[in-house]
Amino acid sequence: MNNDMPEDDYVLTRYCTAIEYYWKASRHNKRAYKTTRSLVVILGASVTLAASLSSSNLIASSPIWDTTLAIAAPVMAAILTIVGGFSQSFHWGATWRDMVLNAERLERELDRIRVLKADDRDQAKELATLNALIIEESETFFQRILGGSKRDKKTTAD
Repeated sequence: MNNDMPEDDYVLTRYCTAIEYYWKASRHNKRAYKTTRSLVVILGASVTLAASLSSSNLIASSPIWDTTLAIAAPVMAAILTIVGGFSQSFHWGATWRDMVLNAERLERELDRIRVLKADDRDQAKELATLNALIIEESETFFQRILGGSKRDKKTTAD
């Protein structure tokens, strides 16, 4: 604990810092999720369009368009595969959801702390609650990204 700061201020600062982190991380994950979902739709439709146009008689009679579409379709398909792979690997949608939920849980706890009279606050308990919420969210994140479960961890430790 920072010895220059009263316990009450320290706890409130820790909560505010964690809440700020989760809202910032949720915005990043929301952007990544929406961007990759949009790219998947756009690229998927573009690959289909390019493949359809390349088999058209109109395009077949133009060597420039025929060559362009013959190259563009597989390139767009490869980019679509890459975008889809990143999206599946990083689970931006689920991570966005979890970050928002954790920020809201922390805000609920911060509200509860703020309405308590200073004499009724148990700072150690409040920090333990904060740390438990953060650790729980971190475990969920790593389980989703890397696989495994809490049960696997406990079984391995036995």
